[in-house]
Amino acid sequence: MFDSSRILRLSRATAQRLNLPQTATAPFCPSEVQGSIAIPARAIGLSAQLKRFMLYAGPGLLVAVGYMDPGNWATDIAAGSAFGYDLLFVIVLSSLAAMVLQILAARLGIVTHQDLAQASRAHYPPKLNFALWLMAELAIIATDIAEVLGAALAIKLLFHIPLLVGIVLTALDMVIVLGLKGKGFRQVEAIITALVVTIALCFLVEVVLSHPDGAKVVHGLIPDISRLRAPGALYVAIGIVGATVMPHNLYLHSSVIQTRTLEPGPGATDTAIRLATADTVLSLTLAAFVNAAILLLAAATFNAHGHTAIAEIEDAKALLTPLTGAAAAGLLFAIALFASGQSSTFTGTITGQVILDGFLQIKIPCWQRRIVTRVLAIVPAMIGIAILGDHGVGTLLVATQVVLSLQLPFAMWPLIRLTSRHDLMGAHVSPVWMQTVAWLLFAAIVVANLWLIAHLF
Repeated sequence: MFDSSRILRLSRATAQRLNLPQTATAPFCPSEVQGSIAIPARAIGLSAQLKRFMLYAGPGLLVAVGYMDPGNWATDIAAGSAFGYDLLFVIVLSSLAAMVLQILAARLGIVTHQDLAQASRAHYPPKLNFALWLMAELAIIATDIAEVLGAALAIKLLFHIPLLVGIVLTALDMVIVLGLKGKGFRQVEAIITALVVTIALCFLVEVVLSHPDGAKVVHGLIPDISRLRAPGALYVAIGIVGATVMPHNLYLHSSVIQTRTLEPGPGATDTAIRLATADTVLSLTLAAFVNAAILLLAAATFNAHGHTAIAEIEDAKALLTPLTGAAAAGLLFAIALFASGQSSTFTGTITGQVILDGFLQIKIPCWQRRIVTRVLAIVPAMIGIAILGDHGVGTLLVATQVVLSLQLPFAMWPLIRLTSRHDLMGAHVSPVWMQTVAWLLFAAIVVANLWLIAHLF
């Protein structure tokens, strides 16, 4: 007979023998480290202002990681190989949309000292909150499936290990998570920064090696809706939007922004909002560069040489070396893919803690949260690969982005409404123009999702 109490006692005993945390611990529980980084309220002179910004910077980079995960790779490669430079403007517009929503998320956290999950729990009925929590959990699991597939594929490309074995090996990232128990938030941000810099440098070299057509790049940056009339273009564009504007990142940003506390004083909240806005814009601009670089790489190598049906990351890596003429091209691609999956793993764990604590007020150790999330990702990933084979990675990655796109309105709706309330935000309520842009984005994404559902079914 299944004895849950015995299994629970066994797991606790094992955790004690391994000296694992029994309570929620930093850095994966932002509620325990809020205000850990003190920021001076005043800064006179350019050098002092720059130093203050560097102290404040970090939350935006954690959020930006979600816009560079393997799911984004699949959509960007598909767009570049099939349509060349034509959908480059979609990445730019999607990144601008992400900036608006992330600025709202940061504003909510700064002004109310609550993350989006906590604020939703405080202002909405229990049944609605449970539904919002469930949607957020589905988004995190979908993201983690993409991370598992991306990391497993990177392991296969680097070490020639079978994909199914690589999926199992992704569970070892728990060792890294456990090694960070009790560490400060700055250490986590330093690790994330190193991984992001690795991704950016790899693609900078890749783009230089691929020699993109400058005139076509400029043409692709100019918005033109008529380009979406090409067969399959609108579907890929919606995939880019879903991969770029990620729902769970809104919960993450509204929480981690509270790890910064400005010294009390006149205008401190306004200063914090300005610093958070600058951090967000710079970080997401870097993410936009990475996504654009992936599309440019696919356009300049695959599309330009007649390979217009490249949808698998593995095929893309295999073709890079002969098409660019550089032996290191494929290796850099695989290294960046591995860094992408690992960096997203950290932020996924933090976000899981945020929504579990905020919606349900449940605090658990990070290793427990990591095990649950990773198992829920590994199982469907293995089933999908077992059914579709190794070449099903691209299909599965696109499917995860579809799930994210479908979940996005459920995070946008409470965020826009809460930041528009004068009784909650006071003098720092979101400006009318920002509210208008946010609601237009909400409407556009809902319409796109409805189109996507109709297209699929």
